[in-house]
Amino acid sequence: MGGKKTNWPVTILLIIGSLLVLFPLYLTITIALKTPQEMAGNLLALPETWRWQNFTEAIQLTNFFNAFTNSLIITASVVVLTLLTNSLVAYAIARNMHKRFYKFLFYYFVSAMFIPFPIIMLPIVKQTSNWGMDNLTGLIMLYVVYGLAFNVFIYVGYIKSIPKELEEAAIIDGASRWQVFWRVIFPLLTPMNATVGILTTLWAWNDFMLPLVILSDRDAATLPLVQYIFQSQFSTDYNLAFASYLMALAPMVLVYIFAQKWIISGVMKGSLK
Repeated sequence: MGGKKTNWPVTILLIIGSLLVLFPLYLTITIALKTPQEMAGNLLALPETWRWQNFTEAIQLTNFFNAFTNSLIITASVVVLTLLTNSLVAYAIARNMHKRFYKFLFYYFVSAMFIPFPIIMLPIVKQTSNWGMDNLTGLIMLYVVYGLAFNVFIYVGYIKSIPKELEEAAIIDGASRWQVFWRVIFPLLTPMNATVGILTTLWAWNDFMLPLVILSDRDAATLPLVQYIFQSQFSTDYNLAFASYLMALAPMVLVYIFAQKWIISGVMKGSLK
């Protein structure tokens, strides 16, 4: 047989990597469906009785749907504003990289990716409090600004691969620079917009630190923040805690499963082109 030989080292590494991901997920699902009495037995065993009411109790104790609504509002707003504003900034930089000021802006934004959040955390908390931005609106604005560094990096690389002749032809036809961007460039950014949108969705939905230090109203808590509060109050009730974790985790797992091809291809295009 002239078939391809199996690369066993790579295959073994892939199997180990898969197990490292699937094993914690298996534990999360099984613990979320067990009774407290079953926790004293074999932790790896399947539940003897599937206790679906754990999810109902977790929803009531964590005020799940309020936190879910907050996370949904934040995530949707951040994605829309990020796509509209970050692409504009990247376009202005990409088409003027020959100018010293825009080249400086590009490296300035990219350098922000290397600044750890704890360094700027306390000044941000104080400033947002002074400006009355310690709410959902302030949190949304911070996400849009903080995402600018990485998004400009991948947007610029992709925009530079778009021929300038398309813009010149539109300008000859009477289009303004504003119209050129929205009618010519922005539609061509669809693959990159999908990548930025998906990565922003995963980040805004799962982020814990920024809501923790910014939000002052408990009713404005997001899902990760609610999980933290719930764990601190009911640390021994692992069944309900894991049920709440699973409900918060499920939407983003589905998003990543269906959108991973856009993430990988988009990042590669933005960094190589």
